[in-house]
Amino acid sequence: MVAAGYSSNLENLLRNPREYRRVQLAMKSRHSFAWNVLLAFVFVFAISVGSVAQGTPALGRLIVERTPNFGWNLAFNLQIDGRSVATVAQGHRYDAWVPAGPHVLTVKKVPSIGFVQPTSIPVNIQPGWIYLFSATWDSSLVFLRPAGVWLSPGELWQLRP
Repeated sequence: MVAAGYSSNLENLLRNPREYRRVQLAMKSRHSFAWNVLLAFVFVFAISVGSVAQGTPALGRLIVERTPNFGWNLAFNLQIDGRSVATVAQGHRYDAWVPAGPHVLTVKKVPSIGFVQPTSIPVNIQPGWIYLFSATWDSSLVFLRPAGVWLSPGELWQLRP
């Protein structure tokens, strides 16, 4: 019965060319619309995946503070991987987001009077972690010392007031 109904509809369409053309256009427009929607979706998806892949690198936070007894007339120059990023004077600190990975922090006193020898410390920055260093002054040299322990985002959240 289904086959007979199907064949009679097909025979009617073949006998009436206008009806056949109307059905053909209706099917084609639906197909074209669905195809266009699919293409638009694929295009938007490809762009969003490309944007995510190019996204910002993972970052960790680096804070370098001066100890209270550092000296009122001295500052220090901070370099990360050989590139000068800040000169920190009394009442100031360095606080910035740094790309994750291994880095070398180097400090030297400013002004460069007398014996000036830079000192360095390696650090491996993890994404989302906070690294706190204290710059101390001893025997005409500036040293960076880790202040306490490294804090992961979860540990920092647990320490909130």
